Amino acid sequence: MANQSALLIWLPYDRGPKLRDGDDGVDRVAGRVSAVRKFFPVPLRSVLVPVFALVVAAAFMVLWSGPLPGWLVPFAGLLLLATVLAAVHHAETIAARLGDPYGAILLALAVTMIEVALIVSVLLKAPAGTSEIARDTVFAAIMIVLNGIVGICLLVGGIRFREQDFVARGAVGALAVLATVAVLALVLPNYTLAVPGPVYATPQLLFVAIVSLGLYALFLFVQMVRHRGDFSDPRVEELAEHKPGGRALGIALFLLPAALLGVVLLAEILAPSVEHAVERAGLPAALVGVVIAMTVLLPEGTAALRAARANRLQTSLNLALGSALASICLTIPAVAFLSIALGQPLTLGLEAEHIVLLLLSLFVATLSLAMGRTTILQGGLHLVIFAAFLTIAAIP
Repeated sequence: MANQSALLIWLPYDRGPKLRDGDDGVDRVAGRVSAVRKFFPVPLRSVLVPVFALVVAAAFMVLWSGPLPGWLVPFAGLLLLATVLAAVHHAETIAARLGDPYGAILLALAVTMIEVALIVSVLLKAPAGTSEIARDTVFAAIMIVLNGIVGICLLVGGIRFREQDFVARGAVGALAVLATVAVLALVLPNYTLAVPGPVYATPQLLFVAIVSLGLYALFLFVQMVRHRGDFSDPRVEELAEHKPGGRALGIALFLLPAALLGVVLLAEILAPSVEHAVERAGLPAALVGVVIAMTVLLPEGTAALRAARANRLQTSLNLALGSALASICLTIPAVAFLSIALGQPLTLGLEAEHIVLLLLSLFVATLSLAMGRTTILQGGLHLVIFAAFLTIAAIP
């Protein structure tokens, strides 16, 4: 009986035992399974893993201030991957309950809020010499999303289904907002004259911060209210009868931020070890930021890839592009207001080679998504640009 109870605790809510008619023992087990599912309609591992990750992260932060011991790095890495899978499970539960595009928006906002909190904490602890952290983080996130996540999703979807379709109006609209904010925030500062260097004067910085928030609010209004059909996946709507219940939604809404926080904290804890490995390999220190950004974006990237493999490219693009938009439109205003309050300069302008990669990424993404249908060709193009970004990061 104890073994049966243990089995019930770990049994996922969407899988049940094979019953045999007339077997009273199995019928009793089935009744208990039904009761457990009704009271706690999620796999217990998706609850325990985020909680355990937060406890372990807190212990690591108290016990170690530098790189982790070598024997702990694999453990932390495996726990990080398990926490990513838990976050993806809760994100998919929310998306299935709320429908497109609300699930994608919620996941993007949750990840971005945690990213912003980490950047702000770094700026508050050591404002001197950290003026480029927001720029580098946002640029890395855009390149990873536009080329890495979108590229692998298009390639995998093209291999699996030959070609995939989606609503081009929504994707192109998201790219238009992303291009506008990216150029205003990351390119234009190099060419202004009010203040020397790739920085804005205070009035200019306020303008860019307000414009970023305003454009993001306008995009959310269009995505959720005015033109929701441009971002909705009809394949998801067909599965409406399989929506999770209210209890499952409540648990997912509570545990998704916890799982994402666990991912970010574990990524930050692993950062000194990654930095040490990069330094020993003789690679540029900027590569550490790229690795951390890729780790933080794992939940969204994994969810987007799973959607593409299920022939739901619309959902995949909502996750990817929504993540890039939330990253730049929320991070830039947050660090801008903090920079003004602290009286510290904020370096936003990218270097020349990064400007070329950014403009190339936006141009190719617009061409790839303008027709509403993609193949492996578009996926290959984006992955080549992503490889170029990684090459430049490793060998400037």
